Amino acid sequence: MSFKSKLLGAALLGGMMAASFVAANPASAQTAEFKTKQAGDFLIRGRVLGVVPDEDVKSGTLSGEGKVDNDVIPELDFSYFVTDNIALELIAGTSKHDVSWNTGSADVNLGSVRLLPPTLTLQYHFMSDSRWSPYVGAGINYTFFYDEKRGDAQSISYDDGFGYAFQAGFDYAISGPWSLNVDVKKIFLNTDITTNVGGNTHKADADLDPWLFGVGIGYRF
Repeated sequence: MSFKSKLLGAALLGGMMAASFVAANPASAQTAEFKTKQAGDFLIRGRVLGVVPDEDVKSGTLSGEGKVDNDVIPELDFSYFVTDNIALELIAGTSKHDVSWNTGSADVNLGSVRLLPPTLTLQYHFMSDSRWSPYVGAGINYTFFYDEKRGDAQSISYDDGFGYAFQAGFDYAISGPWSLNVDVKKIFLNTDITTNVGGNTHKADADLDPWLFGVGIGYRF
C-alpha cells in the first residue's frame, strides 16, 4: 500500500472516530455542552500520525544521497494546562523507516531503522473557552534510533541526538470532555550514520527533519 493510501486511510479513520462520538451524543455537535480548557486540566489524546521525513543525507566518501521512506503510526500524547491558555505536551510514538542509498544509477538497500522521538512542547492555546481552539507550540526532542537492520551493508548504526520542534493545530470540542484534534509538527533532527559497505566504512550526515501530520481524539479531566 502506498503512503498516500495509508495517509488517506488514517484521515478517514480519524473522521470516523469523530463521527462516532458525535453520533453517540443525542445533541448535535454544535449545541452539545462541552468542557472549556482550564488551568489544571490533563488532556490525553490518541492520534494517527503520518511521519514524512524531509531528508538531506550526504556522505563525503559515497556519491549520491540517502533516502528514508515514510510511515503511518499510532501515537499517544499527554498535556497539562499550566493556565487556561498555556500547556505542556509530551508525545510518545515510534516509527519504522526503510533506508536506501541512491548512487545515481542504482539504489543500495541499507535496511531499516526504528525511531523513538519523545518531544516536549510548550503551547499557547487561543480561544480556550471556545469550541474551536487553535494553538501553536515549540519545544525540544530527543530521538533514539534502535532495531537497526543493515540490508545489503555489512553493518550500520545511527547516533541518538537532540533536536527542536515547532507545531500548530486545533482542538474542536465535541461533547463534554471529548474533542477532535488536528496537529502538524516539524521536528529538526540530525544524526550521523556509520555504515560498512563492501568492506569500507562510510559516514553520512543525515538531516531527517520529519513532518508529523496527526488527527485524533482527546479527553480532558
